[in-house]
Amino acid sequence: MSTTGIELNTRRRGLAEVVELVSSMRFAISLLTMISIAAVIGTVLKQNEPMPNYVNQFGPFWFEIFNKLGLYAVYSTWWFLLILFVLIVSTSLCIIRNAPKMLHDMRSWREHVREQSLKNFHHKVEWRAPIARTQLAERTAARLRHAGYGVKIVDKGEATLVSAKKGAGNKFGYIFAHSAIIVILIGGTLDSDLAIRFQEWFMGKKPFDGSGIIAQIPEQHRLGLGNPTFRGNTLIPEGQSSNTAVINQGNGVLIQELPFTIHLNKFIVDFYSTGMPKLFASEVVVRDHETGKSFPATIKVNEPLIYKGIAVYQSGIEDGGSKLKLVGYPMTGTDSKTFPIAGEVGSATDLKRGGQAWSVEWSAFRPFNVENVNTGQDVRAVTKGQSFDEQVASTLGKASGSAAKNANNKDLKNVGPSVQYKLRDQTGQAREFLNYMQPVMLDGAQVYLAGVRSSPADPFSFLRIPADDQHGVTEWMRLRAALADPGLRAEAARRYALRTMPAAQGAAEQQLAAQLQESAFKTLGIFAGEGSQGGFMGVSRFLEKIPAAEQEKAANIFMKMLNGSVWELWQVARERDGLPAAEPTDAHGRFLQLATNALSDSFFYGAPVYLQLDDFVEVKASVLQVTRSPGKKVVYLGCLLLVAGVFAMFYIRDRRLWVWVRDDGQGAHALMAMSTQRKTLDFEREFDELKTKLPQSA
Repeated sequence: MSTTGIELNTRRRGLAEVVELVSSMRFAISLLTMISIAAVIGTVLKQNEPMPNYVNQFGPFWFEIFNKLGLYAVYSTWWFLLILFVLIVSTSLCIIRNAPKMLHDMRSWREHVREQSLKNFHHKVEWRAPIARTQLAERTAARLRHAGYGVKIVDKGEATLVSAKKGAGNKFGYIFAHSAIIVILIGGTLDSDLAIRFQEWFMGKKPFDGSGIIAQIPEQHRLGLGNPTFRGNTLIPEGQSSNTAVINQGNGVLIQELPFTIHLNKFIVDFYSTGMPKLFASEVVVRDHETGKSFPATIKVNEPLIYKGIAVYQSGIEDGGSKLKLVGYPMTGTDSKTFPIAGEVGSATDLKRGGQAWSVEWSAFRPFNVENVNTGQDVRAVTKGQSFDEQVASTLGKASGSAAKNANNKDLKNVGPSVQYKLRDQTGQAREFLNYMQPVMLDGAQVYLAGVRSSPADPFSFLRIPADDQHGVTEWMRLRAALADPGLRAEAARRYALRTMPAAQGAAEQQLAAQLQESAFKTLGIFAGEGSQGGFMGVSRFLEKIPAAEQEKAANIFMKMLNGSVWELWQVARERDGLPAAEPTDAHGRFLQLATNALSDSFFYGAPVYLQLDDFVEVKASVLQVTRSPGKKVVYLGCLLLVAGVFAMFYIRDRRLWVWVRDDGQGAHALMAMSTQRKTLDFEREFDELKTKLPQSA
């Protein structure tokens, strides 16, 4: 098969060269390579995401370049569709040029050969037989038919030619494979966004980039029932219905009308013992708009509902507006009084504290969180950078993460419900928070995880609040409020000095005790952030003022004094609230150590309150993918043709055989020659067998 294209017999040289190029095999292979590269880009880069996501991922400069190239919607860009169209034309011309030759060659017996040309074959054999020429030709033909060959006997006058062929269907492999490319490309085009783009270009449709109720979105943002192909999603809370699907576009969404309404009765989710999801299923009732008839159905993962040419797949689960009750804890100042707050996922709640106002935007609620709780290390990060100060001070532990990121770790546990929300101030700035309802066992201690991040593109970093004896955060909150109170810090410093030097009698000892009290008070003040950054960041900056040779010794003394002072501060705070002093046990010592770390972390938390989930009423919503794919069956047909073509090319071997029989004295002389397109071991073996059997026909 030639790789050149169709050669037109015309005086227009430019036209002839274009037709030859487009119809050539080398051009088709180049287009296939370009499509493969584009498909890789479309697979690696998520398609049709909101544009801000791409800005956060690539930055403004590369975002603009990739946007100009259309990489955010590769399969619907003009250049990709143009490549598809040209490849269809090119492959069609290849078939038009080569298929008639192949079909003619399959039917041909290649009977116009001569004895001398057969002698030039590499695979040949000669023999003589004491029988008539016609008789030898008939017996040879019979042997070849028995071996599965098609045979034709041709009288050449002075000789008889036996022409045989086997495996001529090999040529169908080339025809099927090339036809499969055309069929698959046509099917892919039918399922592409071309129909939607056509409506945007010529029918005034455009994506909707605002917010509001779907039923109130104008007609120009809606696609009718006649839309031949689409792929969208619909989110249906339990007990509610939907008759539309949302098609995501780079600059907004389009609303696709459906010919039926889906009512979600119940969403079923089942879990393995590890907490990983085992089953997602939606029990729905479908009502046909045309007939008014309804019928129940269950949609499961990999078990879609197909009705009126539209397939409805179980895609995922979201929150449908769960009702939340939380307890708020102040994170600034000396106030430690809690307050109730309620919200609903998908809505916002006003929050006022100390003359300032915030808006709490409830993003998500998850009743189950499967996490890898055996990380084996404490990875801590709040601020970006590698300086010593930041490494010491940035102690907010990233203690949680998706279990999918730790596929080789089998210590996966369900750590209970969590709530995710954004806290937005009056200037519009917001930080996102993720708080777990129950304590999590990490590094041998129970801690409450309070996640925070400044941008959706960043991972959550987690504040570890140690659980107290009542498995709550009350004691840590009490200690945090006491650290912010100068009066309580002064009393804690006095008690620390008294406990360290209980029998100071002389003037020198009393002066030393007074200095110790002053140092303890200053230590608590530095840690509390008086005049500078609090926590271990403040400690680090204070130690930098000491000569380098004495920093290690000073750090040991400072930390010892800090630990003792924080213990006394805790006792003072409990006494203020009418509680007995905490017993000096190992458990309380461990709590105090974790509490000190969390106090240092809290300066980076960046929120005036900590909201702890107290109660909830879950409302589940099912995410269904709704598709109309008329090209799916066409693609299946193309795949079938491709498989048949590949098998025909690789497993059907085209063999040709000729036996030239002529008179030779008292008998006949036979010359057999054999050829094939691919010389394999099987061909050599078959030739050896025929070389032995055919002379026996005499």
